[in-house]
Amino acid sequence: MGLLGNDVDKPAEETEEEFWVEYRKSRDPKIREAFIKQYAPLVKYVAGKVAVGMPHNIEFDDLVGFGVFGLLDAIDKFDPEKNVKFKTYAVTRIRGAIFDELRSIDWVPRSIRQKTREVEEAIGTLEAQLGRTASDQEIAQSLGMDEGEFVKTMMKISGTSILSLNDVWFSGDESDKVSIGDSIESPSSLNPDVIVEKEEMRRIISDAISELPDKEKKILVLYYYEDLTLREIGQVLEVTESRVSQLHTKAILRLRSKLTNIRKGIV
Repeated sequence: MGLLGNDVDKPAEETEEEFWVEYRKSRDPKIREAFIKQYAPLVKYVAGKVAVGMPHNIEFDDLVGFGVFGLLDAIDKFDPEKNVKFKTYAVTRIRGAIFDELRSIDWVPRSIRQKTREVEEAIGTLEAQLGRTASDQEIAQSLGMDEGEFVKTMMKISGTSILSLNDVWFSGDESDKVSIGDSIESPSSLNPDVIVEKEEMRRIISDAISELPDKEKKILVLYYYEDLTLREIGQVLEVTESRVSQLHTKAILRLRSKLTNIRKGIV
């Protein structure tokens, strides 16, 4: 039982599973403290990823502080009976806690937020009318821009789009909340319980993700599930990091517009 030992920081996989089962039953504070100590480095790892591309006024230590709340939440809510590793579950919770706090301090400039909303609405309207994915040229035209202007606009808003994916899609009762990010899973996984809160909402979100263009869908999976950086994704897809950033932003806006249309009953 190395988890609680002073000389062993990381337990064997099988003993850790036993501790999770025990903690789920007993809520033993010693086990909780041991999990916090073991997974604290994960908070710095996630904060480091989030910090990339953030304005200079966003301090790394603040991101770590926000993320700690996510780790505590993950430890308290983790269900060892679900077919998901704690690290995978915790990363989602830590990232979500950081984004929640960033939203609360409203760090995104109003002009960028407005432009993001305009592009998202344009995509939603176009794709509802066309019944297919809208091209950059079509989106630019609907916004009264040429393609060069559209690319520049996408670059301006790309730094804020990561927050959008972690917005709560359904804000009803606390127990009925599902974020879009929670619904992305490995394309090879067939288990319906992977990172799931509520099955129907998860199905709707997953369907919307599956309708994205292949490259955009792959970027979401690689970033949010495989935990690759934008630079690493660029190496996988053999494109520049800035191109990945643009595709990521389009994927987020396209996905959000799809879900907005679903909520409005637009097919």
